[in-house]
Amino acid sequence: MKRTLLTGLLLSAMTLSSASFAADKGLIVIITPSHDNPFFKAEADGASQKAKALGYTTLVASHDDDVSKQNQLIETAIGRKAKAIVLDNAGADATVGPVQKAKDAGIPTFLIDREINKSGVAVAQIVSNNYQGAQLGAEKFAKLLNGKGEYVELLGKESDTNAGVRSQGYHDILDDYPDMKMVAQQSANWSQTEAFSRMETILQKNPNIVGVISGNDTMALGAEAALKAAGKTHVVVVGFDGSDYVRDSIINKGNIKATVLQPGWAQAQMAVEQADYYLTNGKAQKEEKQLMDCVLIDDANASKLKTFNLSN
Repeated sequence: MKRTLLTGLLLSAMTLSSASFAADKGLIVIITPSHDNPFFKAEADGASQKAKALGYTTLVASHDDDVSKQNQLIETAIGRKAKAIVLDNAGADATVGPVQKAKDAGIPTFLIDREINKSGVAVAQIVSNNYQGAQLGAEKFAKLLNGKGEYVELLGKESDTNAGVRSQGYHDILDDYPDMKMVAQQSANWSQTEAFSRMETILQKNPNIVGVISGNDTMALGAEAALKAAGKTHVVVVGFDGSDYVRDSIINKGNIKATVLQPGWAQAQMAVEQADYYLTNGKAQKEEKQLMDCVLIDDANASKLKTFNLSN
C-alpha cells in the first residue's frame, strides 16, 4: 500500500514536470536525504536548476535516510526509464545493490556528498574532501580554545562514511594538543533535535566544557541552542557544512564561531553536467572518485556565504 502511494505521488510529480517542459532530453531523477536539512535542499535545488537549464525534466525526491524508501525511488526511476540518477545516498553498503540494478537497466548514477563502498558501479562519486575540511575545522577549533580545556564531539550517523572521516580528521589534529581533553563523544545522527537532547545530558555531567566540535551544522545548531538554554554563552562551537543559519550565528557572535564549507550546490550541478556529458558522449567525463576541497568559514568571510556558495 505504501509503495503504491509513493509510486503514485512520484508519477504525479513526473506528470507535472513533463507538462512544464514538454520538449526535453529526458528525465533526470534527483534523490537526496530530507530537505529539512538546508544542505540537502541546496543539493536538490542546484541539481534541478542545472538539469532544467540543460533541457531535462526532473523528478526530485527525498529518501529521508531510509534505505527501503531509497530503493523504491530508484525502482521508480528505472520504471520511468530515467536517463540518469543523481543521488546523495542512504547508506554506503546498502546503496551498492540498487545502484547496480539501475546500471543493469541502463541508467547511470552520479553520486554526490556520500560515497558508496564499491567502485565501478556509479559513473561518478563527487564528494567533499571531508578529511581536509575536518582538519581545517579542528585547527580553527584548537585556536579558538587556545589549545586547552575540556570539549565534546558530536558525531554524525554511523552508517554514513562521512561521519567517520570527519571524526578522524578532527582527531588527527586535536589529539596533538595535550591540554585539550575530550570528555564526551556521542552520535546525534546529523539531527538538530537529537543534538539538543545530547548536549543537555552532556552538560549535566560535564559543566566545565569550553568547546563543542560537530560533524555537521545541523547538530552544531542543536548544541548551540542547548548551550544558550543553559546560559553557556562562552562555550565555542565549530560545525561542518557551511549553512546560512550557521553563517548568521557567526556574524551575530553566537556560540558558533566557525564552520567548514563543503560545496554542496557546486557538487550537485557538477553531477548533472557530468550526466549530460555521459549521455551525450557515451563515456564518463572524469574519473569516478572526485574530491572537492572544503573552505573554512569564520568571521572573516562569513558575510560572503550564501546557499553553500562563497562569493568572491
